[in-house]
Amino acid sequence: MEGDDCGFHYGDGTNEAQDNDFPTVERSRLQEMLSLLGLETYQEQKLSLQDSLQISFDSMKNWAPQVPKDLPWHFLRKLQALNAEARNTTMVLDIPLDTRPAEKESQMEEEMIYWDPAEDITADDIYSFSELPTPDTPVNPLDLLCALLLSSDSFLQQEVMLKMSLCQFALPLVLPDSENHYHTFLLWALRGVVRTWWFQPPRGLGSFREDSVVLSRVPTFAFVRMDVSSNSKSQLLNAILSPGCRQWDCFWHRDLNLGTNPREIADGLVEISWFFPSGREDLDVFPEPMAFLNLRGDIGSHWLQFKFLSEVSSAVFILTDNISRKEYKLLYSMKESSTKYYFILSPYRGKRNTNLRFLNKLIPVLKIDHSHVLVKVSSTDSESFVKRIRAIMSSVARSPCRRISVEEMAHAARKLGLRVDEDCEECQKAKDRMEKITRKIKDVDVYRRDELRLQGDPGRKAAQVERELCQLQWAADPPEKHRAELRRRFLELRMQQNGQDPASGVQEFIAGISSSSPSERQYFLRWMEWGLARVGQPRPRQPPETFLTLRPKLGGASDFSEQLWPEPLGVEHFLREMGQFYEAESCLVEAGRLLAGQRRFAHFPGLAVELLLIGQPLELVDGGTLSIPVRWVTGLLKELHVHLDRRSRLVVLSSLGVPGTGKSTLLNTMFGLRFATGRSCSPRGAFMQLITVAEGFSQDLGCDHILVIDSGGLIGGASASSGDRFELEASLATLLMGLSNVTVVSLAETKDMPPAILHAFVRLEKTGHMPNYQFVYQNLHDMSVPSPKPRDRRQLLDPPSDLSRAAAQMEKQGCSFRTLAGMAFCNPERQHVWHVPALWHGAPPMAAVSLGYSEAIFELKRCLLENIRNGLSNQNKNIQQLIELVRRP
Repeated sequence: MEGDDCGFHYGDGTNEAQDNDFPTVERSRLQEMLSLLGLETYQEQKLSLQDSLQISFDSMKNWAPQVPKDLPWHFLRKLQALNAEARNTTMVLDIPLDTRPAEKESQMEEEMIYWDPAEDITADDIYSFSELPTPDTPVNPLDLLCALLLSSDSFLQQEVMLKMSLCQFALPLVLPDSENHYHTFLLWALRGVVRTWWFQPPRGLGSFREDSVVLSRVPTFAFVRMDVSSNSKSQLLNAILSPGCRQWDCFWHRDLNLGTNPREIADGLVEISWFFPSGREDLDVFPEPMAFLNLRGDIGSHWLQFKFLSEVSSAVFILTDNISRKEYKLLYSMKESSTKYYFILSPYRGKRNTNLRFLNKLIPVLKIDHSHVLVKVSSTDSESFVKRIRAIMSSVARSPCRRISVEEMAHAARKLGLRVDEDCEECQKAKDRMEKITRKIKDVDVYRRDELRLQGDPGRKAAQVERELCQLQWAADPPEKHRAELRRRFLELRMQQNGQDPASGVQEFIAGISSSSPSERQYFLRWMEWGLARVGQPRPRQPPETFLTLRPKLGGASDFSEQLWPEPLGVEHFLREMGQFYEAESCLVEAGRLLAGQRRFAHFPGLAVELLLIGQPLELVDGGTLSIPVRWVTGLLKELHVHLDRRSRLVVLSSLGVPGTGKSTLLNTMFGLRFATGRSCSPRGAFMQLITVAEGFSQDLGCDHILVIDSGGLIGGASASSGDRFELEASLATLLMGLSNVTVVSLAETKDMPPAILHAFVRLEKTGHMPNYQFVYQNLHDMSVPSPKPRDRRQLLDPPSDLSRAAAQMEKQGCSFRTLAGMAFCNPERQHVWHVPALWHGAPPMAAVSLGYSEAIFELKRCLLENIRNGLSNQNKNIQQLIELVRRP
């Protein structure tokens, strides 16, 4: 019998492609699905990240899809908002219930409907099981996801993966494409997913580790179905991943909404998810990270994917009810595999004696024993069965077993003929350029000193002298001799900077962002972010905001240049170096020390604006000196005005607050932005990103773009007694608010109003500048704390009396000083104060974003846009007005 397998082939990707009938059916099925969802137009020119982030009418309403073409956009909107119900993408149909077609018999999530020739079934009956969805038929969420990913460019795919991971959804790893007869391994799409977990060595103290899921080498367990199975793989996987107190629906399964709708194009999809320990024994079902793979569809129809899973997994769990001659031949071909195989059977389906006979034959072939055969008796023993599976996995992980990263899985995928998304020419050219830069970085501090020279002492001293010159302009009778001396020193420092040439690493960076291919530029920027993160100096990993008690230490620092926390090397440092070259050169041209025709760096702002337009945050306030490089920022805004042409009406939205209050996460969730988050990785400067308003909505909203400014680590909570540091923080807060139409002030606790922000409010009230202010009180600790009642909101804006008196004295207002709640622009009863629930539902790293957080952020976004639409956000600016405000001393 063992020799019978030589003529038996279930097929790989090539054989499937050569079939003359089946691919035609599959091809039309994919095209019909894309047409139904309105995605057929994105097969040549893929849907981009910028397309998905535009502000439109739909951004202001919590709308429900009316037709199938609404579904992809509804899913993207929900996912952007980190809404854990994004997969519940159903349509609201106007057809009365009693006139809709009867619900058709569905292909169960883990169960196949097959034709028994002995039964009297007509061809029409057979094909009725596989009718394509119609406008009245809900679409399976996995089909929707596959169709959307097949229609998206690499950067939107990456964003979808990142948002799905934060919602704790299983992520696509192998994306099937039956139309073009290849399947894609999504390595690039997964690169942006970074997780933090608790690492406990056998000896010594535990600590948090942070790494990309693509690079972490972990035991990996695959779950597949062979023929039919009464047990659901996805439900079993969810139970394995979940602590006893709560069930995670990481993998979509048949008992969820729309779970029973037949899959049309998603069979052959391989999903991946991870378990990461938190350091809490009551929550950690495994002591170390583990990866879990799930194949949709049965292995007979997707043999290529099964071979891939066998190549990369520590163990494969096969769920089946029937093991007949066909299944035996199928598995016999895996006799050379070194992977451990386990069978999960149900005693209520299939032929018991036949199953046992073929299992006994497979035991020596697959090098297993009877302990590898598990029988799930009934639903009543689910908990004990899950514990048994976990015990098996823990045993495999403790023994010498295959540990593999997603990056290493890609090697196996290539050998089997799977396409790897990262192998495109533009991506590889960008990676090579990144490696030319990063391979020279042995020590970050040394690299900064030798390669980023303009950010050293001359740059810091020039910023300090320029700050003193600015202060002299406000003096009643400034000493002219002192002014002239400062001016001389300032130009000397700028001459010293201008005498330098960009270092080799900076030149390579400039070449990377100067590529004629927009895609290659985006690839290069992403590679640089990850490459620089990997080569940074080893330092103790602080857990992210959500792992800590988030109230920052508000002790003041006497020196404004003192770093709030170690700042890792990032893309912003290379852009800052370019800004310093431009700044120094511009100063000399203004002073007549350099002819305009001798300029070498005049094109730098144009390069940077190209990055801003594709979603890269640009620095507005230099994080090294905590000052605005006025000429550089002015150059950026002028170039932006040229690029935007007639669509240059702006609304400026800024966010301020002490680091660790969740303001960057709030902006990213609200608008799909890419501001850095986490105290251990956030740069210090203030950054800006641009959001486009859809042309059809810009007239109604009153602006063409929204410029969003994140204050980063500028406001450290220094008190008035801290001297220069406090004055600097107050001045920067005043500047950012003064630039803004809308300001969101992020507070962690009721009495955490930073003194610098309070003083900025007082200063701005005297100028008559009254933007729209929203105070966001984020409950960072306990999701069970109720939202404050309207009458209690005023208390959130009443700082301690001693702080009020200090502000009054410094701003020379005497006894007339009022609390924020009493200022003219702020009415706590009119939704100027927001209470946002805790970010996570459960304990990280296995927690998903809470639905309450997502819904509160959506309501805040809707309110902000409504205020802009109704003209409550002060007069909207054009770019020329913004330039004048930046230039103002």
